[in-house]
Amino acid sequence: QVQLVESGGGLVQPGGSLRLSCAASGSIFSIYGMGWYRQAPGKQRELVAGVTHGGSTNYGDSVKGRFTISRDNAKNTVYLQMNSLKPEDTAVYYCSAAIQVAGNFGAYDYWGQGTQVTVSS
Repeated sequence: QVQLVESGGGLVQPGGSLRLSCAASGSIFSIYGMGWYRQAPGKQRELVAGVTHGGSTNYGDSVKGRFTISRDNAKNTVYLQMNSLKPEDTAVYYCSAAIQVAGNFGAYDYWGQGTQVTVSS
């Protein structure tokens, strides 16, 4: 019923930038919090950044000052602008959203399929 599709990953040199996008589609009544997580090989999935419906944001300590999360509620889309990328930012990036499906009560967490970001020279 609901699908999250990420795009924008790829290979970038250290110090470079990438912009990730995640669009939600389906029988959506409302989207509450949206966020980006990442998981590097051998490590646990960690929060990168989150944004509320009203636009309040929070960031993981390792990305503060370098990454910016934003959302377009009209397009059901969340973005992650990543600047000054470092090799340690290499991971699969997942978007997540708390979504209330049309006709249902309550919101549930949905996840995208993930997009690979590789920072290497």
